[in-house]
Amino acid sequence: MLSLAEASAQIRNRKISSVELTDLCLDRIAKLNPQLNAFITVTEELAHQQARQADCECLAGRWRGPLHGIPVALKDLIDVAGVKTTAASRQLAHNVATRDAVVIERLKQAGAVILGKTNLHEFAFGGSGLISAYGPARNPWDTTRITGGSSSGAAAAVATGMCVAAIATDTAGSIRAPAALCGIVGHRPSATVLSFEGVIPLRKSFDTIGPMARTVDDAWMLLRALVADSTVSSLDRNIRKIRVGVPRAKFFGGLDTAVAQCIEQALGVIRSLVAEIKDLDLEVNVPWTDFNEEILEFHRHMMETSPQLYEPDTLQRLRACTTISESAYQQARTALVGARRQAERIFDQVDIVVTPTCLVAAPKIAELQALSDLRAYEVQSLLENTAPFSLLFWPSVSVPCGFTEEALPVGMQISARLGADELALRTAHAYEQATEWYKRVPHLAS
Repeated sequence: MLSLAEASAQIRNRKISSVELTDLCLDRIAKLNPQLNAFITVTEELAHQQARQADCECLAGRWRGPLHGIPVALKDLIDVAGVKTTAASRQLAHNVATRDAVVIERLKQAGAVILGKTNLHEFAFGGSGLISAYGPARNPWDTTRITGGSSSGAAAAVATGMCVAAIATDTAGSIRAPAALCGIVGHRPSATVLSFEGVIPLRKSFDTIGPMARTVDDAWMLLRALVADSTVSSLDRNIRKIRVGVPRAKFFGGLDTAVAQCIEQALGVIRSLVAEIKDLDLEVNVPWTDFNEEILEFHRHMMETSPQLYEPDTLQRLRACTTISESAYQQARTALVGARRQAERIFDQVDIVVTPTCLVAAPKIAELQALSDLRAYEVQSLLENTAPFSLLFWPSVSVPCGFTEEALPVGMQISARLGADELALRTAHAYEQATEWYKRVPHLAS
């Protein structure tokens, strides 16, 4: 499988055409999607049209940049004109977008090839990826296990080469958690870096678009292309002056033993690369659930007119949001301002914060289906470490950092102050290049 950087170079140097690369991805989708359930919609005709156009432009010397001719997948919350946007729900089973989301406009301007829409936890309201009108996506390292969510299909697609990269969304950890559980890179950018216009919201104050890719450099290239910034071509590996903080008290409790072993080994590598690494305290004592009132804005009408079209678990979660009072919501917003100000003082001591991405490796689908409270498990085991950085608006990237004895990937989360996306990604890149975890692929992809 080619990384984005490799594929881009080969297309530009005419070692492979966009049509050839697109066909390779479409062939993988045809072969693997029945097992992984990663895609809801495949836009084969559109992909071939865009790939042919990219090849013509490249032959004419009109290369648009690193995404030109690159096949990408989209989480099925993102509008593409003339294509269904279902949010993995029967509520929107026949919803065809009439215009492109802003991020799609950017992708088209960059010459990317759109392969289709990927599966997700219904309306992105969950961290497991288990609840979908189309059934759950499955983890390519072990198809009896979850991918994580809500960007479940995108993670499986990238991990297996069904696409070169994907665009997804992250509210409480929906990019980072599935990236960790599927052994790829997932980046939640700083707030407002990428426009959310044309994307179905979950919590509007915290929703963010971001890249999912095989390598950190790929994620960086994708991000820069989407913000139309060509000033930085690649990430520097030198992080010798970086100070790293490790908030053990809050973010390491309840770690699965196998995950803890991988993280400690990863921290040993980080220690050899940076100026300083030390333990410190970081807490964000604002209840995430107090912001659930925002979720109702998009769903109220459907809850009143067609509640039966939701998956039962999703409807139950939505109804629970109605118990959040307006006063509690406003108090939480006020409290969060102070919490952010307090948390940012950590950067007087360090430049980067490192934590495990998830407390566990991918659990079995059957085990989660048997739980009486799936939501509680998601919050405690899958999103516990990602949600605080969403509340803070800090950029965070999950990078593969090892495997359990069951050959399940583990992710390490690297976060930086608001606006310091390049620093977070540069640190992740330096770690990635000092190890070889990113080179491992699921047997399905080999």
